[in-house]
Amino acid sequence: MILPFALLLSAIAVAPLWFGTWWSRNFGKVSLGFAAISLGYYLVGLQAWNRVIDTGLEYLSFICLIGSLFVISGGIHISVKGEATPGRNVLFLAVGALIANVLGTTGASMLLIRPWLRANKYRLTAHHVVFFIFIVSNAGGALTPVGDPPLFLGYLKGVPFTWVIKNCWPMWATGTGLLLVVFYGLDRRNFLRAPTHVREAETGKEQWRLRGGKNLIFLAVVLAAIFIEEPKFLRETLMISAAFGSFLTTREEIHRANDFSFHPIIEVALLFVGIFATMMPALDWLQANASRFGEPQPALLYWGSGSLSSVLDNAPTYLSFLSAAMGAFAPADLCAAVAEYVKQHGANPAFLSAGSDTETMRQAIQALQTWFPAELQRAAVTPDQVGMAVLLNNPVYARCLQAISIGSVFFGANTYIGNGPNFMVKAIAEQQKANTPGFISYVLKFTLPILLPIWLVVWLLFFR
Repeated sequence: MILPFALLLSAIAVAPLWFGTWWSRNFGKVSLGFAAISLGYYLVGLQAWNRVIDTGLEYLSFICLIGSLFVISGGIHISVKGEATPGRNVLFLAVGALIANVLGTTGASMLLIRPWLRANKYRLTAHHVVFFIFIVSNAGGALTPVGDPPLFLGYLKGVPFTWVIKNCWPMWATGTGLLLVVFYGLDRRNFLRAPTHVREAETGKEQWRLRGGKNLIFLAVVLAAIFIEEPKFLRETLMISAAFGSFLTTREEIHRANDFSFHPIIEVALLFVGIFATMMPALDWLQANASRFGEPQPALLYWGSGSLSSVLDNAPTYLSFLSAAMGAFAPADLCAAVAEYVKQHGANPAFLSAGSDTETMRQAIQALQTWFPAELQRAAVTPDQVGMAVLLNNPVYARCLQAISIGSVFFGANTYIGNGPNFMVKAIAEQQKANTPGFISYVLKFTLPILLPIWLVVWLLFFR
């Protein structure tokens, strides 16, 4: 039953390259077809309705966040002229990396790629497109759960919102900082080699203009909604309402200036229906069997999640490795037993029966008191929350979660298919007649000589 998941991810990776026209017309049918197989297995074969409902709720939260950020960012237009010197370009990308943690890599990419291309129009080269993908569309979004889809899925699984920035900022600063340094070197050389009239045009008077600023209010609503957990569906309702409000109140000329259309988000929504449905057997198997493979090490999780995120979408890759880690460090039967115990007896350890798992269960309850005190107080703890509490409460296990988070986010930049915004940026750049490298050229000229050494430095400093 893992086969539909593997086939769908393979189709996402290969079909746009080999059967582009056919795929653009039929990707929705393919995704929904594979989803139907997995849903039929769970609903009819296993009668596991609760499992499907939980997955459906995760998908709803995921797509509401991504979709609302996409729509709202499409109502904000930034005009910029001149001043695209190497120093200012570095500042632009650094600011873009920070914005990615607020708007998400998708929202930030859609908001900033057009002004970025316009600012550099006098000497636009491949490295301008590629480093925008590296920094704004991927690595820059590693600080918050809003920043990149894998981290938001982790948030839905129980990773506290502030845990990411507290524990991943050194890796983010190292990776993003090295990328900015390399970009400055390349851009400085390109700038100095440009003809005099081009350099004069580049350093002309800068003119900035922001249109659609009222959409920042709708953006604030979405960001505030992320922290709402009760009552159910209020978070998603606020996000959808903010997106509708943004779309209806944004002037048509702004949407036209941004070349806004719903096609990209429709494609993401349809593909992720299939991904969320078909990955259920893979995630369940990993969580149930991960303990057989021993305790995974941070290095293995960093390179493993990173390698798969390079050729598959990084969101399901993150969930797969997170499930493997939780299965290894907090077996499913233990999590279920603790959740059932809390439901019956609350946080009182006095009712724990003597046995080999007693101390482990007591430690798990203590971890819940640290990470999920409100849920523990209500005696409404889920097995996923038990596993997450165990993971976060142990420094070694938490380092493994760091490795999965950074590997999934950073390595999504390795290819066009590693993260959703990559292809969107490529399409817009080609539309603007920018020098955009092909798939193989992207990997050979930029990923291998630039990204791989930087990811190696991150591994040596933090996960070796």
